[in-house]
Amino acid sequence: MIKVNITYFFAAADHSDVPRSRRRRVLSRGQARLPAVLGRERVGGARGEELGLGLLPPVVVERVRSTSEENVLAAQSNLALTYSKLGRDEEALQIERDVYSGFLKLQGEEHEYTLSAASNYANSLVGLQRFEEAKALLRETMPVARRVLGESHDLKLRMGWNYALALYRDNGATLDDLHEAVSTLESVARLWTRIFGEAHPETPKVQGALEVAREKLADARAAASNKSKPPP
Repeated sequence: MIKVNITYFFAAADHSDVPRSRRRRVLSRGQARLPAVLGRERVGGARGEELGLGLLPPVVVERVRSTSEENVLAAQSNLALTYSKLGRDEEALQIERDVYSGFLKLQGEEHEYTLSAASNYANSLVGLQRFEEAKALLRETMPVARRVLGESHDLKLRMGWNYALALYRDNGATLDDLHEAVSTLESVARLWTRIFGEAHPETPKVQGALEVAREKLADARAAASNKSKPPP
């Protein structure tokens, strides 16, 4: 028998305004049992030969091939996390981009692995102050996460958290951007606290991010008000 075990580790959102945090999220599919020989016809092409699947029917070959590719992407994601912890953020970003693209092609935009990879990629973009890219990615993927996972899913909440960071950390943020950041974090903080409670280690962090966003909005409003005042 061939055992196929997929264990996938993902990094959590990283927020420099508040204590740095990383997590590993484990997603597992259990075991798939495949007979070693189901016929004499050789199938699967070169990739099937590499995997030792030459005697398996096409449907089984495709499932094992997909699992093998998932495991490669999982290993790449772990490598990106390691690079990030070592401060090699640009290298981590390149890998996370490839992991996201890989899952998007392999599983489609609605798969949780794809959405998790998108969240990791966006997190790194925010960390490297590539805010426009982060916002574009999250504007594309957050509606999918909302539709597939629901508004209260922790992955959807983390994506909203990162989106708000991309909005208010940008030096070119407008008042509308800051309003959106505050409203987004108000929703995220409310849901996060309701679901995970005040004792959760990341609850103070999302609340801290909300306070930073509110302060930036207040400062921007004050600056706009001063500009509108006629000179003495």
